[in-house]
Amino acid sequence: MKWSAANIPDQSGRVIIITGANSGIGFWMAKYLAKKGARIIMACRSKERAQAAKEKILKQQGDAKIEVEILDLASLKSVKEFSEKFHQKHDRLDILINNAGVMMTPKWETEDAFEYQIGINHFGHFALTNQLLPLLEKTENSRIVSLSSMAHKSGKINLDDLNWKDKKYSRWKAYAQSKLANLMFAIELDRKLQARNSTTRSLAAHPGISRTNLGRYFPLGNFGLFFTQAPKKGALPALRAATDPEATQYPYWGPRGIMEAAGYPKKATIKKKAKNQNVANQFWKESETLTKTTFPEASGSSKIGAER
Repeated sequence: MKWSAANIPDQSGRVIIITGANSGIGFWMAKYLAKKGARIIMACRSKERAQAAKEKILKQQGDAKIEVEILDLASLKSVKEFSEKFHQKHDRLDILINNAGVMMTPKWETEDAFEYQIGINHFGHFALTNQLLPLLEKTENSRIVSLSSMAHKSGKINLDDLNWKDKKYSRWKAYAQSKLANLMFAIELDRKLQARNSTTRSLAAHPGISRTNLGRYFPLGNFGLFFTQAPKKGALPALRAATDPEATQYPYWGPRGIMEAAGYPKKATIKKKAKNQNVANQFWKESETLTKTTFPEASGSSKIGAER
């Protein structure tokens, strides 16, 4: 079966956060989900770019329910402020899509002195997810989708030097580490949630090789003409992970084409190291220490069903 945007179930009454929703695959996720009736929170670093993206959607769909909120994943302070504001304004959260990311940047640091790629791609989303989990678990059958990459296959979690303080910096290795971190986090989070019989599920997805501004430090040249796909199609694996009732039967979704570079979504290849629970446990503890956030205790409050 070719799963497409037409297969997205009705999302009326559901509240969805998409990080980095102002461009690329994040924009198309917002557009498709808004069309299905969801209330979309575009969580973006630039208010101006997010507002422009919102207006672009509204021009085509005047009744779309879209909010713009500032979120800078390179700042744990910004993550906390966003989370606190969201809790104040909303009483439910059906889907969190951890989409925002950077790729192969120079050796930069975040506000909290994390290496830039793992800081934004993993630590920022790790803190965000932990802070929003109480509301996610309060909402029946909610989902968290983390965006990984084929690059996870060559990644290694360097527990002794996650932030490249001692080793010679490699743009590619740092990126691959961050994408392995995303997949490992999604799998470990789902294990923790299922262990306490939560109805919230955590999945991962990757877009293949999509033509977005994510790779502005990694020009594809002529390669991109043959092996990449448009962002609107690159958004489909994450959309399937987020909305397909059957998607929770498998933890990771990606394109079905050659090398998983392009195509309609299917079950994606997971390297064995992404399921290493010993490393995952150590990495989780280190992530908690560095972000000063923890996996929250299970909520004892009653579940909120879908408002349809």
